[in-house]
Amino acid sequence: MPPVFAHGRLRLYLLKLLDEAPRHGYEVIRLLEERFQGLYAPSAGTVYPRLSKLEAEGLVTHATEGGRKVYSITEAGRAELADRSGELADLELEIRDSVTELAAEIRSDVRGAAGDLRREMRAAASASATQVGEEDSWQAAKEELRKARQEWKEQARRAKDESRRAREEAQAARRQAREAQDRAREEVQRIAGQLQEQFAKSGGVLGSLAGAWLGGAQGPGADRPSDRASDQPSDRASGWAADLSATGDPARDLDRLLDRFRDEVRDAARDHGVTAARVAEARAHLAAAAARLSTTFGSRP
Repeated sequence: MPPVFAHGRLRLYLLKLLDEAPRHGYEVIRLLEERFQGLYAPSAGTVYPRLSKLEAEGLVTHATEGGRKVYSITEAGRAELADRSGELADLELEIRDSVTELAAEIRSDVRGAAGDLRREMRAAASASATQVGEEDSWQAAKEELRKARQEWKEQARRAKDESRRAREEAQAARRQAREAQDRAREEVQRIAGQLQEQFAKSGGVLGSLAGAWLGGAQGPGADRPSDRASDQPSDRASGWAADLSATGDPARDLDRLLDRFRDEVRDAARDHGVTAARVAEARAHLAAAAARLSTTFGSRP
């Protein structure tokens, strides 16, 4: 019997089935048997240990309903499924190939059984040629042969239908994987454009700090924000946080500005990395900003 799933692939396919809907173990077994049109059905000793291992890894969870465990995929499981979308498409093709091999093996077995049956019929007919009821025996043998041929045709038809369906599902999975990659690429480009626009508009300490981090991420020889004469703080500060309209409460407006400053600095650090040198430079910028703001708030209104 050719292997239906390569090493580790049944685990991935279980995640796919649970991503479609929560299911209990015997429902998973039944679905696998349906996907293979009855040509293959894993045992409970194959499926349940793998479900338990997936749960131990935090990829699935279960709830007890009516005395049975109903398994559901977790967000971690969906993340792994998304990361392995290309591998899942290949798995669909492997399933199609496995079904084709199983069907071919069944056809071979049926042909062999039919050949054996024909030989046995001929031998029985020859041995009973002189016996009473020869015609009845021959008719019974012909009926057995007809049934065997009909069964073979039905199994061959089911295998062909399953092979076609598996090929269509694999093509759809690959198309979905390509579309997901395209959407992810467009989203990354959109975010990168927003960050560039945001950093271009940012002013004061945020513009200097973000420029220093981005400049360090550009590699050796990249210009630092403080080295570019056109990057004046007054120019950058003019448009920073312009979308935050005044609320009429100065204390609340200050909190909103500080929140925006903190979020933009954290985003820049997350996207471009944090090193000891950048932290030291950030400390100097923040100290200067703190001193300047203390002077601003310490002066008379």
